[in-house]
Amino acid sequence: MNKILELIVVLLIICSCNEKPKENSEHWSYQGETGPENWAEIEKQSDCDGKKQSPINIIDIEVKDDASLLPLDIHYSDSVIIHDVTNNGHSIQYNFEEGDYITIGNRKFDLKQIHFHEASEHTINGVHFPLEIHMVHINSNNEIAVLSTLAVEGTSNSAFDFLESYLPVKVGETKPISDYFDLNLNLPENKEYYFYEGSLTTPPCTEGVKWYIFKTPVIVSLKQVKQLQELMPLNNYRDEQPINGRSVKQMPAKKEAI
Repeated sequence: MNKILELIVVLLIICSCNEKPKENSEHWSYQGETGPENWAEIEKQSDCDGKKQSPINIIDIEVKDDASLLPLDIHYSDSVIIHDVTNNGHSIQYNFEEGDYITIGNRKFDLKQIHFHEASEHTINGVHFPLEIHMVHINSNNEIAVLSTLAVEGTSNSAFDFLESYLPVKVGETKPISDYFDLNLNLPENKEYYFYEGSLTTPPCTEGVKWYIFKTPVIVSLKQVKQLQELMPLNNYRDEQPINGRSVKQMPAKKEAI
């Protein structure tokens, strides 16, 4: 009888070792069964199947002038501290301490973090850029505004050299930084922008996000793009979403004095 019991125990151990681990059905990614086309099913309480989703393709001839739009009121200083950098498995994200902010309609939106997508999530006239930088801001009512900077490849960018000096970071790893950084260095000199209302581009795809996408890209080197690319999932961008009757707007061009 003891030998029979021992045999049963051995068989149970063998069976348990041969079982495949169950996948975490709540995890999302950029590829396969957990990719963007299935986010709405994976994230049951999300807006991922909503009608005002991001990113979108911006077509210049369809952009509408809006006289109510004003130049961006950006308050980025050279004395705000980057708290840390983390690799969350979806992007490289730099988290900021309080200090930098933008003002929209007399409401203050504090900068929380910046992260990267390669290639760009938004397209202009159907064209992807090598990189897109999202600067995420939140106000006291938990409303979200994102400044987006597109990047093209060219000469090395000194601001990126500083940021990437704290890389690499492994998936799930966070490195403390606690150093000053001037985020103005990551903004184009020409701050004309496209504006529309959309969503976060990752689950839970929260809608009601105000998007400000700079028309002029910044320049980074191929090496700087590659360093980020090696640490992030391949093509960590969501495809363009239906515009569903929304309008992309811009400030009217200034009329020259006669």
